[in-house]
Amino acid sequence: MTARAFVVVMDSLGIGGAPDAGAYFNGTLPDTGANTLAHIAADCAAGRADTGRSGPLRVPHLDALGLGAACRLASGRAAPGLWAVPRGLWGAATEVSRGKDTPSGHWELAGVPVPWAWHYFPDTRPAFPDVIVQAVCRAAGVEGILGNCHASGTEILSELGARHVESGWPICYTSADSVFQIAAHEAHFGLRRLIALCEAVAPELHAMKVARVIARPFVGDARAGFTRTANRRDFAIAPPAPVLTNWVQEAGRRVYALGKIGDIFSMQGIDALCKGPDTALMGHLGDLVDGAEDGSLTFANFVEFDSLYGHRRDVAGYARALEWFDAGIGAILPRLRRGDLMILTADHGNDPTWTGTDHTRERVPVLCAGMGAGELGLRGFADVAASVAAHLGVPSQGPGRAFL
Repeated sequence: MTARAFVVVMDSLGIGGAPDAGAYFNGTLPDTGANTLAHIAADCAAGRADTGRSGPLRVPHLDALGLGAACRLASGRAAPGLWAVPRGLWGAATEVSRGKDTPSGHWELAGVPVPWAWHYFPDTRPAFPDVIVQAVCRAAGVEGILGNCHASGTEILSELGARHVESGWPICYTSADSVFQIAAHEAHFGLRRLIALCEAVAPELHAMKVARVIARPFVGDARAGFTRTANRRDFAIAPPAPVLTNWVQEAGRRVYALGKIGDIFSMQGIDALCKGPDTALMGHLGDLVDGAEDGSLTFANFVEFDSLYGHRRDVAGYARALEWFDAGIGAILPRLRRGDLMILTADHGNDPTWTGTDHTRERVPVLCAGMGAGELGLRGFADVAASVAAHLGVPSQGPGRAFL
């Protein structure tokens, strides 16, 4: 048994072309025409993304696997500068779940489309029903909350961080995603207390079909400013059926998770977890390529494309992150063993040239290293799980069709 599999999610690297994009919105603007990759590449080529970098988007290793070709297939639109003849198996995938969020995309990539509609909070003040506010107050032992609205995670710290430190009340906010986020100061409120608070209120929010309760710890003060830390913790609804990680683990194989994967799947089917910033995760991924045992699955999420640059509509930052990632993955690809499969994909789009701050409904690339070259065509998200299962020789329990 020599086959190993690595699924690497470039969080939010959409390539346009979702056939139902018109049913998804950023504010009042539908996502029709959103294309994360093509629009970043176009801005780079036009000299509009030169902060911290310059010139056309340079991602030669991803392009050689078929990234540019996948973009043209998905949307009919070229990403300027990405014209390589693919040396990997490449295609594009379309999501069927009714969401453009992290759990929807990852669950479906892992073989389980979301069978329900998520609950979203209204963009009003207050945003949350009294029963949720009361549940937070009881669990935190406080008389009230701050925020209670839609907000940017960084902006709400600037607005309410000092009041939080003074009052001890947690900052509660949401976004266009199905999330309930609680921000609190690591020293003044306490990191353990924040994690315990989120864990306590998560069941009530999950019962409403809110996808995630997210602990957002921060540090700093009013004079120097407040900064979020890497100690974020997500409490996600458990998938409604066994996912790829379960299939592999149930077959007696080892499953490694990097980044947000443990939170997204509520640690189902996961043997070992590494978290940290993307720079650290690239090192962990390289270590696993070098040393993970035969028959294992490594499932990784690189989130900073999305969290640091997509939501903040920072085109140059997103381009820098892509170029950094390309260099890192380029150093790892030659270390794959014979029989290994690495699939690079995404979970949704987050076009930094688009209006608003929400994700964008897009197709995603499916790039396969280690399996030769060829076009996969248009596939479904769930086909990724089916293909990994086929490669590892474990039973697939989902609706996907293997493309290997």
